[in-house]
Amino acid sequence: MKKEYIIPIFVPNLGCPMECTFCSQEKITGKQTNVTAKDVKETIEYYLKNFKDNSKYVEVAFFGGSFTGIDVEIQKELLEAANEYIKKGKVNSIRLSTRPDYINKDILKMLKKYHVKTIELGVQSSNNYILSKSKRGHTFEDVIKASKMIRLHGFRLGHQMMVGMPESTELDEINTTKDLIKLKPKMVRIYPVLVIKGTELAREYEDGEYVPLTVEQAVERCKEIIYMFRKKKIDVIRVGLQNTDEITDPKKETSEVLAGPYHPAFRQLVEDSMWYDSIAEKIKKINMKVKEVEITVNPESVNNVIGHKKENAKKLKEMYDVDIAVKPDENMKPGKFEINVIETY
Repeated sequence: MKKEYIIPIFVPNLGCPMECTFCSQEKITGKQTNVTAKDVKETIEYYLKNFKDNSKYVEVAFFGGSFTGIDVEIQKELLEAANEYIKKGKVNSIRLSTRPDYINKDILKMLKKYHVKTIELGVQSSNNYILSKSKRGHTFEDVIKASKMIRLHGFRLGHQMMVGMPESTELDEINTTKDLIKLKPKMVRIYPVLVIKGTELAREYEDGEYVPLTVEQAVERCKEIIYMFRKKKIDVIRVGLQNTDEITDPKKETSEVLAGPYHPAFRQLVEDSMWYDSIAEKIKKINMKVKEVEITVNPESVNNVIGHKKENAKKLKEMYDVDIAVKPDENMKPGKFEINVIETY
């Protein structure tokens, strides 16, 4: 199986006419200048030099902004720069993210020409009131139309959704998940809302009009959503914003995060919590008072079982008075585990 590599190229705010209340693309991506074909080539060359694996699948990804809203000639210039490496056999495909109201047949025909394989839509919510509240500038009907068109033209469809948007409840986010599942994306990204300095949401937060989720609340909401996507075999490729010099601990002077459920290992917290639930469920079903158990897992899952800062081990001790020992086993399938009772009371 080929190892997959992503070459990220950020095009902050290019093509996006809206000023969503929660958004500041320059601060989220750490980029504040427009990207040129020269920048694209230099970025690709840099990453290719650092990829060590000979058997690899390489994808150039245009993130940030709304790619298909950029002036068509600039789109072509950037895509052609990346496409040169596809022609040379050094890159396999291109992916991009855009707004659902910036997709039509002509755009898709042009993207196909440049070997774009995956298109991710910034959906955020399926509730039109919530979209309007955050000044998204599109409706969920636009998402439905664009998603169907993307799939019909043979692209891989991706969706991006948010938890903790203004006036969004846990039920709203569950319903958004259900609505996205119906549109059959291949992958999704889940972003808890962070309050970024200088945004309209920052003003609402400071005026007491918006209360962000806590880390614990965001973990619980994301966990339930991931369960739903995984049940339908939809790949959750990211949970939480990428950490940068700007998107970091709000306590740091350089951080652009004012408030919200920031954590440097947010996805791990979610995955750890899901492992805890599964392990606790099995322990509860053991028909004896258990003092210590041995949990056998694939080596890549050891940290998730123990938990961030050993949180899962501590919680199992507090809740069930059970000590755990973790046994790595290469033969165990990732995501699976076995429990053996070592000692009872």
